[in-house]
Amino acid sequence: MNILPLSPDNLIQQELGARLKKVRKQLGYTQAQLADASGIGVATLRRIEDGNDSQLSSWIKLLKALEMLNGIDQLLPEVYSSPMSEALNGNKRKRRTTDSSAPTSIWRDELE
Repeated sequence: MNILPLSPDNLIQQELGARLKKVRKQLGYTQAQLADASGIGVATLRRIEDGNDSQLSSWIKLLKALEMLNGIDQLLPEVYSSPMSEALNGNKRKRRTTDSSAPTSIWRDELE
């Protein structure tokens, strides 16, 4: 299955879990071996492979154990700002705006 922008979240999770399972089997790992190598529980790995919700930290541990962490750069590449873009956009600082007509504080004697 191709993961498309409009794919439902649960289908994406199922696809990622299926891909993880396929990679694990191709590398000759059992669930117990991969769970041990990555430092997560077998039940957690089973849930991930079944397409259930999981924590990002579990995925990172799994990708490290599988020596596939370099693929995460493709998922969300680092954004670099060039000197030219900074010059064009300027180093604009956003300032907090306040309503000058509203009092900033009320003293007790002002309430009486």
